[in-house]
Amino acid sequence: MNGAAESIAIDVEGLTKSFGTKKVVDNLSMRVERGAIYGFLGPNGSGKTTTIRMLCGLLTPDAGRGTCLGYDILTQRDEIKPRVGYMTQKFSLYGDLTIRENLEFVARIYGLPDPEGAAQKSLERLGLQDRADQLAAELSGGWKQRLALGACVLPDPALLLLDEPTAGVDPKARRDFWDEIHRLAGEGLTVLVSTHYMDEAERCHKVAYIAGGRLLVSGAIPDILREAGLTTYIVTGPDLAELSRRLSSLPVVEMVALFGTTLHVSSRDAAQLDTIAKEFGEGAPQIWTKGEPTLEDVFIDLMIRDGGAPA
Repeated sequence: MNGAAESIAIDVEGLTKSFGTKKVVDNLSMRVERGAIYGFLGPNGSGKTTTIRMLCGLLTPDAGRGTCLGYDILTQRDEIKPRVGYMTQKFSLYGDLTIRENLEFVARIYGLPDPEGAAQKSLERLGLQDRADQLAAELSGGWKQRLALGACVLPDPALLLLDEPTAGVDPKARRDFWDEIHRLAGEGLTVLVSTHYMDEAERCHKVAYIAGGRLLVSGAIPDILREAGLTTYIVTGPDLAELSRRLSSLPVVEMVALFGTTLHVSSRDAAQLDTIAKEFGEGAPQIWTKGEPTLEDVFIDLMIRDGGAPA
């Protein structure tokens, strides 16, 4: 491989996959640089899991081409699999084995020369030593995810594919998990992670957003925010639900969304939105304040424009 190719972990073009008559992934192209944390976002059913499985050789695309870690995803899947750590949405280790036994079992599956030593090293790296003899079924969600991550990195992969890794995990466990992800990336590991959480997306170096199996936007977050071209007002005060309904009927308003006690109102026509803010704010109990569009504003707008509805 040349230098440019060696700097790219994932490079795919036109990936397409259907199940029966349903096209789950539709002409998707993406590129992930080595050593990057790449966020993969989209609503449920958008094709994220199917894409991840095509990347690591578990599914064959109906159309498209590309490489993963320099290996062809169509013809060299057996070379890709041992070099990738894949963490599924559902905890897939054995509940009736201890943490240590699970790690030793995984080490033997990968044919590591010293399974016991590899498991011990993983226990120490992830802070699991004190729980080594605890049954996996007895662990909380956060500790199960930490164990699953430990199993993924046992064979020293070059790429981690994480599919909704922190779903159902408490905030502290999510933060600890992401600290570990950044540490691993700092050691040169490439990470592709699907997530629904905007705070997690903002911890990625780059993100991609897909809906209906199609890539809608990708890149660094500051670039995505800038290229979206949205002007956003933050509205506070009473009766925000009613105000939201009134604003949604205005053609110039492209996105209206309630966030707790605030209402985000966005448009690509800054002048028109300024006029609306002045008209609706004058003499009204609500206060309109111009703010910066958030990543969530942009993704909700993308969903609306793509024909979906924010969940």
